[in-house]
Amino acid sequence: MNITIRQLQVFEAVARHLGFTRAAEELHLTQPAVSMQVKQLEEHVGLPLFEQVGKKIFLTEAGSEMHHYSKVIAQQLTEAEEVIEALKGVRRGSLDVSVASTANAFGTKLLAAFSQKYPSVTLKLDVTNRETLLWQLADNEKDLVIMGRPPEDMDLEAEPFMENPLVVIAHAAHPWVKEKNIDPERLRDRTFVVRERGSGTRQLMERFFEAHDIPFEPGMEMTSNEAIKQAVEAGLGLAVVSIHTLELELETNRIAVLDVQDFPIMRHWYVVHPKSKRLSPVAQVFREFVLRDAHAILKQKKHGSHA
Repeated sequence: MNITIRQLQVFEAVARHLGFTRAAEELHLTQPAVSMQVKQLEEHVGLPLFEQVGKKIFLTEAGSEMHHYSKVIAQQLTEAEEVIEALKGVRRGSLDVSVASTANAFGTKLLAAFSQKYPSVTLKLDVTNRETLLWQLADNEKDLVIMGRPPEDMDLEAEPFMENPLVVIAHAAHPWVKEKNIDPERLRDRTFVVRERGSGTRQLMERFFEAHDIPFEPGMEMTSNEAIKQAVEAGLGLAVVSIHTLELELETNRIAVLDVQDFPIMRHWYVVHPKSKRLSPVAQVFREFVLRDAHAILKQKKHGSHA
């Protein structure tokens, strides 16, 4: 097939948007120009790549196969460009990272430190929940992902780089704040503010309660850690969160960590990518940066915030 790179780029945009208008806007082309490129590609392939039903277009079976290969080719071209730039001694390119919402506080600090060291690298950060992170990993959407321990049934490379202590929190005036070694049995029938189903923190809470033979009955369900902290601060219940999300609240005495037996639950943060993924030079440098420097950078920034 005598296919051009431009035809594949145009086709990929149309396939991703399932629309010629949005693809044309993204590529800064006219819609007739986009339609012409797709038509020429279909002529080379010898099969229709799209079919129209009413006002909507859909990929044909051939179109779905071509979309898969167009994404792979585009990724390999990007990798080739970055490898050549690295061989020239130029540390530039782009880095697309996703971070679990519970890791947002230190994830942005890591990227800021990396940007200071490599200012010519274009950074993109997506902060999202665990379910979306797993979808992004399965679909190879991101260069790297920072999250809690990923599931073992996915073919992933997951490297721990920092401890992630989970603690029980309450509003600052809670009567348990000054108590020591609180028996987990006292958590029975207490109202807990929790993350949505599928959240890594919620799964750990459920296992903790099950291990201590305590019924787990969430009082309120929230979709973000910020909402959970605000609810706890308002006295709406207790919660279990990563201590890395509490820096500001602890400094301002808005939230307190309770001394509950068997807490903190010690987990780890991981830098993750599909095993089959070939990391770009920039992604490889960032991975090494996280594994080598993350703990020291975050410890330094934490101490600096108290100065």
